[in-house]
Amino acid sequence: MAGYLTTHVLDTARGCPAAGMRIELYRIEGERRELIVALTTNDDGRTDAQILPAEDFAMGVYELVFHTGAYLDATGTPPENPRFLDLIPIRFGMSEASHYHVPLLLSPFGYSTYRGS
Repeated sequence: MAGYLTTHVLDTARGCPAAGMRIELYRIEGERRELIVALTTNDDGRTDAQILPAEDFAMGVYELVFHTGAYLDATGTPPENPRFLDLIPIRFGMSEASHYHVPLLLSPFGYSTYRGS
């Protein structure tokens, strides 16, 4: 089985998928941080393509950066200055060739994540 990476972003405050959110994937090697891809969530809060497809999969340490401040601004969530959650980085390791699913459950003042399936 080849490995790959997906996500799903849900806006728990509004009770809907988080459409239109920019997500960046970085590969981390020591102090080096390399941008692999930048995508935007669709109407279902997912990306149209796998974030890291099987043909590009490599084990290692990665970081997803969710641009939550811009998303919250676009949805009309009352702004703070600065916004409490502007960027949410989630650093994680992929140690085997399998499906890694890293979802984000978001509200303006909190979030959670887990290794999904």
